[in-house]
Amino acid sequence: MDISRAFSSFAVNDISAARQFYADVLGMDAHVRGEDPMHMLVIHLATGSNVLVYGKGDHVPATFTVLNIQVSDVDAAVDELTAAGIQMKWYEGFNQDEKGISRGNGPTIAWFLDPAGNTISVVSEAPDGA
Repeated sequence: MDISRAFSSFAVNDISAARQFYADVLGMDAHVRGEDPMHMLVIHLATGSNVLVYGKGDHVPATFTVLNIQVSDVDAAVDELTAAGIQMKWYEGFNQDEKGISRGNGPTIAWFLDPAGNTISVVSEAPDGA
């Protein structure tokens, strides 16, 4: 198999709301692509990869994290997110602090929801760049 590239994708129920959230709130390079009824949002990552976000009328939020955003300072990222009105998500069994940050069970991480109810995380940069 001759693979030229791979990319991730996930669904949302409203492409316009997703574009506003990922571009305007999170500050990601996110652009709507296409002029047909199946508009898609492309999130361009600093690594050179893209994430495709597509509209799905009968969208049901994923029960897992669909996008992990690596940051150099999870505390600062959570402070910025909460200042923008985003609420962190808590999970049983993850010793999360008052900000919703889990430490010591792997990388430092915090979760929140996008407008479609999908789970997104901010996670500490891995020492190996993974």
